[in-house]
Amino acid sequence: MAIAEWRQQLASGEVSARELTDHHLARIEAVESSVHAFLEVTAERARADADRIDEARASGEDLPPLAGIPLAIKDNLCTRGVKTTCSSRMLKEFVPPYESTVTDRLWESGAVLLGKTNLDEFAMGGSTETSAFGPTANPWNPDHVPGGSSGGSAAAVAAGECLASIGSDTGGSIRQPASFCGVVGLKPTYGRVSRYGLVAFASSLDQVGPFSHSVADAAELLQVMAGADARDSTCLTAPVPDYCAGLGRSVKGLRVGLVKECFEQDGLDPQVKASVLAAAQQLQSLGADLVDVSCPRFNDGIATYYVIAPSEASANLARYDGVKYGYRAEDAASLAAMTARSRAEGFGSEVQRRILIGTYALSAGYVDAYYKKAQQVRTLIRRDFDAAFQSVDVLLTPTAPSTAFRNGAHADDPLAMYLSDLLTIPANLAGLPAISLPCGFDTGGLPIGVQLIGNVLDEPRLLQVAYQYEQAADVMKARPQGALIPA
Repeated sequence: MAIAEWRQQLASGEVSARELTDHHLARIEAVESSVHAFLEVTAERARADADRIDEARASGEDLPPLAGIPLAIKDNLCTRGVKTTCSSRMLKEFVPPYESTVTDRLWESGAVLLGKTNLDEFAMGGSTETSAFGPTANPWNPDHVPGGSSGGSAAAVAAGECLASIGSDTGGSIRQPASFCGVVGLKPTYGRVSRYGLVAFASSLDQVGPFSHSVADAAELLQVMAGADARDSTCLTAPVPDYCAGLGRSVKGLRVGLVKECFEQDGLDPQVKASVLAAAQQLQSLGADLVDVSCPRFNDGIATYYVIAPSEASANLARYDGVKYGYRAEDAASLAAMTARSRAEGFGSEVQRRILIGTYALSAGYVDAYYKKAQQVRTLIRRDFDAAFQSVDVLLTPTAPSTAFRNGAHADDPLAMYLSDLLTIPANLAGLPAISLPCGFDTGGLPIGVQLIGNVLDEPRLLQVAYQYEQAADVMKARPQGALIPA
């Protein structure tokens, strides 16, 4: 059921917040040994929070919109008093003394914290296999990855371990796992949601967003999280609209652009292409106009990203030196040796690889050839999108070139792993809002996702189109049975 339906049941007394919380905690206990979506389950806190909500309801208090709704949080968002590890040895024992803006707004809105979810270490990866604490399985088929880096958050929703969850998206880390796990994943406009308390990966690309079972739930969560924050200088001050108000509006007359570069990819799975094109046809049957558009530099996004993101990561992760907080190597002969050993032992191989790439790209003699050039291409990518939105209202692409790949399939091939974000990265480079939602299944029963991309701060229209497609297609009605998917 949607969050709105649960809210009605909670308000009517058909179910209590404690009962809803206990149900999800029991589900976690039943499947977590197979899924490994969580790094920490905060059962005691969840029950206490639920009990307080039930007491407030019984006393007749007006309750906020998410009162009693159990959520999971990606473990790179700081939660006061609850460990935030980024799935890294470097932060294995780190307990933040402060709360991120996003989670603070969720708790103020009455949400219940079930726990912190697994991710690729420091959000660097596309499969949740680089976590220092073990990989997460795809609930549809545990032999396959859930995607990444927010794989734990996506898998937790898909497996019924929470009603919704929160992730972060730097190059597709919400949308790609949403596609792989058959759930809805929304990346808002850059700056629409505060990054205060999000452990930084690439500061000009990172954005926080929700995973959910439905577009309406994603809209509700964005409503709570969005808005200005003086503690984040990149957070936008534009007024926050009512994201749920326009969901029911018809798409008749709206122009949906099919980005031709995305459908001409050599590595695009034919089943994915067919399913996504069928989704476009569904929108056309609802009255939308399909328009072929070109974004000539779309495919340059991945090369651009893998200069900019590692460069920013190199700068951001320099703070982990074994001195102020985090992992510290013992018995080092000097401060320099201690710092070097702390980083070598605290960071995994993928994080080290990206730090090295970024440090090289920023080094004297190379910064103009790599980092500056990448920023110039980024501007051209944004201009392509600006031109496209002159003729269309939203853009439509596959979310990922394939369905979820097998565990370990890309373990020795980082480039193949990077290419799984080929279709999601450009929206991050341009700072645009984008959403992935299920549009079908392959012959192996694995979900396929369609991506819709909107113009800056045009989340209302993006959500409107996504909702109308979701309601008409009702993809999950005829879904196959997944190994760890609740009936």
